[in-house]
Parts: sequence; structure tokens; C-alpha cells
Amino acid sequence: MPDTTTAPAPDLRHGPLEDLQALLTGTTFVALGVLMFKQLGLLTGGTAGVAFWLHYATGWNFGLVFFALNLPFYALAWRRIGRTFTLKTFVAVALLAALTNLLPGWVGFEHLHPVAAALIGGVLMGTGMLILFRHQASLGGFNVLVLYLQETRGWRAGRIQMALDCTIVLLAFAVTDWQHVALSVLGAVALNQTLATNHRAGRYVAH
Repeated sequence: MPDTTTAPAPDLRHGPLEDLQALLTGTTFVALGVLMFKQLGLLTGGTAGVAFWLHYATGWNFGLVFFALNLPFYALAWRRIGRTFTLKTFVAVALLAALTNLLPGWVGFEHLHPVAAALIGGVLMGTGMLILFRHQASLGGFNVLVLYLQETRGWRAGRIQMALDCTIVLLAFAVTDWQHVALSVLGAVALNQTLATNHRAGRYVAH
């Protein structure tokens, strides 16, 4: 008789080294996008957008402000999404804060076309966030809220993030001109369209 024994399902979870590589790769992608935006004086959404706003308005260090703004969101992540997700997110936020300070000494852009930089920077940040999402991590802040709503309500992460990000970018009129705001909105759309196209509820669930 043929063997009808069902083979055990393969373990598709990422291992620790894969997670570490993803955290480094994802945050590097985001940091490169941030570097392009900073050079042109653009903003983005989420807590990064708030950090940009404070950086431009006060001169405070972007990385330190970004890290501090994310601290209150860890409680929601710990209680609602899970310990593993929270710890990975904390590491990702710390890495991004460090990289945004280190990269300017390693990488420079001699010329950036504003429209191209907004699009490329947005796609870089969206791709980096996507890598983090797929390894049960995020960049904290609104990412935590967005992923929580996606996993509990089934709402598309990219769509929610886009609405929040565009709202924050529009507040940039307080610190910059309409041309920079328009380019920032373009970058936010590029970022969030990358997420909306490639991240769907149920494919990668944070535990």
C-alpha cells in the first residue's frame, strides 16, 4: 500500500541570523532614503516626519529625536502585538537612529534631482520598512498602530500609513515652502504605495 503519512509542514519562520540581516538591511534602506530627504530639506510621515519637523525647526539631532518619539509606542506594541515584535522594533529604531548619524560620513550625494530624490527616497524607505515588516519588526510609532489595525481589523497597512503620512507632511507648511511640501507628499506616496502593493494582511503576522 502507498505511504499516506503526511509529512510535517516545514518551519518557515526566519532564524535569528536572518532576522539580524533583515534589521540591518531594512534600516540601511530607510536611512539612505532619510539621507536623501535631509539633503533636500524634505519631510516624510510617521514619527520620522515629526522628527524631521523638529529637526528643521530647532536643529535638534534627527536620530535622537526619532528614538525618543518612539518610546511611548513600545507599550502598545508589547501589550497588543507581542514581545518579539517589540524587541525587534526597539533594535530597528536604535539602528536607524545610529545610521542616520553615521551615514553622512560614509555616503554623499553630489547631485540630487528633487523629483527623482523624492521618488527614489520614498521607495527606499518603503522597501526598508517592508523588509522589517516581513521579519516581525517595524520602525515604531505609527508603524505599530498601522500593523495593529491591519492584523486586528484587516485594514491595508499601506493605505492607513498613507493617510497618516500625508496629514503629517501637510503640516510641514509651518517650516518650509509649498515646493518642498509637494515633493514631500510625492515621497510619502511613493513610500506608502510600495507598502500597499507589497504588504497584505495575513501574509506576515507579527506575534
